[in-house]
Amino acid sequence: MDTHLETIQEQEKALAHIRDKLALLPELPGCYLMKNREGTIIYVGKAKILKNRVRSYFTGSHEGKTQRLVIDIRDFEYIVTSSNMEALILECNLIKLHQPRYNVLLKDDKTFPYIKITNEKHPKLEVTRRVLKDKARYFGPYPNAYAAQQTKKLLDRMYPLRKCGVMPKEVCLYYHMGQCLAPCVKDIEKEQYDGIRDEIARFLGGSHEEIKKELRRKMEEAAEDLYFERAKELRDQILNIEAVMEKQKINATDKKDRDVFGYSVDKGWMCVQILYIRQGKMIERHASSFPFYGEAYADFLSYVTQYYSDNPALPQEILLPANEEGVAIAIEGEARSQQAASRADIMAANEAADADGDDGDDEAQSEQGANSQQETRYGEAAAEMPLVAESATEYAADSNNGAGNASESGASGLGDLNGAAALQQWLNVKALVPKRGSKRKMVEMASENARVSLEEKFRLIERNEERTSGAADRLGYALGFDSLHRVEAFDNSNIQGTNPVSAMVVFLDGKPAKQEYRKYKVRTVKGADDYATMREVIRRRYERVLKENLPMPDLVLVDGGKGQISVAIDVLENELGLSVPVAGLVKDSKHRTAQLMSGDPPEVVPLARDSEEFYLLQRIQDEVHRFAISFHREQRAKSMVTSKLDSIPGIGEKRRQTLLKHFGSLKKIREASVEDFRPLSIGDKLARQILDALKDEA
Repeated sequence: MDTHLETIQEQEKALAHIRDKLALLPELPGCYLMKNREGTIIYVGKAKILKNRVRSYFTGSHEGKTQRLVIDIRDFEYIVTSSNMEALILECNLIKLHQPRYNVLLKDDKTFPYIKITNEKHPKLEVTRRVLKDKARYFGPYPNAYAAQQTKKLLDRMYPLRKCGVMPKEVCLYYHMGQCLAPCVKDIEKEQYDGIRDEIARFLGGSHEEIKKELRRKMEEAAEDLYFERAKELRDQILNIEAVMEKQKINATDKKDRDVFGYSVDKGWMCVQILYIRQGKMIERHASSFPFYGEAYADFLSYVTQYYSDNPALPQEILLPANEEGVAIAIEGEARSQQAASRADIMAANEAADADGDDGDDEAQSEQGANSQQETRYGEAAAEMPLVAESATEYAADSNNGAGNASESGASGLGDLNGAAALQQWLNVKALVPKRGSKRKMVEMASENARVSLEEKFRLIERNEERTSGAADRLGYALGFDSLHRVEAFDNSNIQGTNPVSAMVVFLDGKPAKQEYRKYKVRTVKGADDYATMREVIRRRYERVLKENLPMPDLVLVDGGKGQISVAIDVLENELGLSVPVAGLVKDSKHRTAQLMSGDPPEVVPLARDSEEFYLLQRIQDEVHRFAISFHREQRAKSMVTSKLDSIPGIGEKRRQTLLKHFGSLKKIREASVEDFRPLSIGDKLARQILDALKDEA
């Protein structure tokens, strides 16, 4: 019964939290992840507008699968993307990773297609959904499989690679159509294949605009000549090329493991977002929000450094945002630098480090870093740092000062160049500050998610401030008070009279003051007597208040109705001579807060169920119940340990305390060996008796 009631309370609390988050959802595309009570992701979806899509789950009625999903939701999170297509690809990645139980139709679905140039003596074009380490060249992934197939057909017509899976013994129709070189009967030079590969790679790599112009010219000519079917075919080819060549940032074609950092600052707080890209796919994110007290970029780099100091799993590449605030300082210092590198050298270094197609150099350096990172992580790196500079001053500072001086650079802090170089030298992992291209877009997406998270944090704080302070004032007015600053609430807990306990929580201006919470072991009551328990605890609490001159509450809240209220008033007025208002929180048949009763005799205080003051009462009742239940479970667990040890011959109070203090728990005592008891002056014979008795009970 208690479990059912706790579940209902948990659902109500989770729904209230979800309503707050729904009001703050951005009107942007992205993915959302629904979670159950254990925090497990149970559904992943995508949306053109996150705010509209996610809110639809919690409004109106649903049928079948959706209704079962909504019942299990306790929380959600979301990831903002810059386009609908990115949300689509990200959704696929997240579903593959988390295998959510409610994505039945999607989690075993096919992956996105790639266009592949095989690495064979006689290569061919393929559309594949599997990316293997077979030295072939892959282009994609592409969200539209039909367009990928159509583009392959177009490339097959344009470039005469073989079409056959098994080499035939004689030439086929493709040779006569000029779409195959006929390697089945002719010797084809490797150089000829290499030239075709390079042309296809250039087309798929972005040089497709010239092809589109040629197709558009032919389409217009066909239309003028009234060859409408041919014009439609050419138009469809153009549309397919546009669809298949559309860029997205969620997946990278080089299949590298990357950590992409972004940050945002506001009102003295910083949020850092890390996008984890594994095998070229974004699979997860991590957000941290914290106050910062120095220069923003320097504190950001400090966070990154601390993050990797405790993180043994390093990626192949780390992408960091640029220090936008430091650009002006760098330009001013450039004029004073006596050892500045030439502008041409810096531009060349930028081109080398920032190029999106840096597969060759990046891969070699990443592999080298992965193999030697354990040996060089806390020592000096052997390789030179790549230059990713914005100014000659940054380059000179990096060359002259090194990572050691960079960390002590004072007010200006570490610049983006020096920060990346120092991080790379320490970790021996390539660290870049991309200035353009797809890598820059990845960093921008991380920073955008950081901005949205920080904005949501402040808006939630503002809503909670308005809710708590205003609700406390309105609740006081409803009870006839001028103010309601301090509320003390009580709740009792026991199971069939065993281990009876009680707990008190304090709310100041509608906010919990946890340092003033108190726990009570019931001393004089035997069995399940809620009235007697309430009488004892109220007496003990306010005797101490009088004795120690503690703050007197504006309102005492008890868990119960007329009986509990009458008991509390009797103790306060007739035994202690206090005039403190008392109210009772009455629950309904589903163990949820239903009514507030106050006065003598007690009467129902009219409060709207959807009001902020009623929500405050729910929070107070949930909190005191949680606190009492946790204390009761703690006492029950201790009593179970005590009874098990006390039942063993030769174990008294002193030895029981010594055992628990030394081992820490009953489980660790059970797992100990005979030798482990000797430091406690317990002989081998008694040690065996203890272990045998505990194993028998287990």
